Amino acid sequence: MGELTLESAFVDELIGACRATVGDELRSITYFTEAGVEQLYLRSDLEQTADLVGFADHERLGFRSQSAYRDTELGGYGATIRMFENGYLSRVIRDGHGVWVTTDDLSMERFEELSSVLASILDEADHTTDSDRSR
Repeated sequence: MGELTLESAFVDELIGACRATVGDELRSITYFTEAGVEQLYLRSDLEQTADLVGFADHERLGFRSQSAYRDTELGGYGATIRMFENGYLSRVIRDGHGVWVTTDDLSMERFEELSSVLASILDEADHTTDSDRSR
């Protein structure tokens, strides 16, 4: 499992959408698939100490666990929000790829808005990379 090579327009769209939705509370953005993981954004006051591969291994469990929530009275899966001592992690998975975004404290409405925006971007993504297009 390694780093992914993503289209710059896709990366820019994710970063722009997260910045517009979350604002200064945005800490980091990481994109992942079964094959790899890539951190797209890290706020300048934070150190790059997170074990991205370890986080990705855990967040990939969502690819398999989504089926457990199908056809429940809760409705379809939207997102996962995890609370930590120094922030929050929001994960959205769609069709074999996902994004987790870490933030400072947000209202539930902003978490919902962020999840909706990320789901829309992931639903529209075509999974091709800059390097794939040049082949």
